[in-house]
Amino acid sequence: MTGLEDAGTLRKGHAARAHSAYDRAVATCGYAGVDPAAAEPVPTTPAGRAAGALRLSARSLDALATGTPDPAADARCARNAAATAALAAQVADANDGREAGHRALRAALTASQAAAAAAAGSAAGRDASLNAAADDAEERAVAAAREAGWGVSCSRTRRTGPSGSGPASTT
Repeated sequence: MTGLEDAGTLRKGHAARAHSAYDRAVATCGYAGVDPAAAEPVPTTPAGRAAGALRLSARSLDALATGTPDPAADARCARNAAATAALAAQVADANDGREAGHRALRAALTASQAAAAAAAGSAAGRDASLNAAADDAEERAVAAAREAGWGVSCSRTRRTGPSGSGPASTT
């Protein structure tokens, strides 16, 4: 596999995780009553921060769809989308207060941390075990948000086998 093919395969995984986290953030914001149009230039409220983060994540996903694959940048996009979803989960949990919401918040924070680890330092989006851990954490965050009733429909995270040829597992 050439470096470019490797980067392209990695982009697919990072993009799937980024889109899943973004979809989770949008659904969670909808549940929490956060209007994406409520984004503020200098956010002063949790809802304003969540709306602004949604807008920035959407721009990041647009950038992910263009240009040459860059595992480090692509992993940062997935990290940012996971952080947006964690922020949305904080708003939803603060408004909700149910145990299922608390579990969904913890899962969202874990997914954000796992995505950050996959993007950080020497890993730079290329470490297979960190990427797999981030994929697993994202899928658990989707399941927890669904269990909390936050309107999340499904995860787009797909893990590929070592050859990049197809799913190694599905959840």
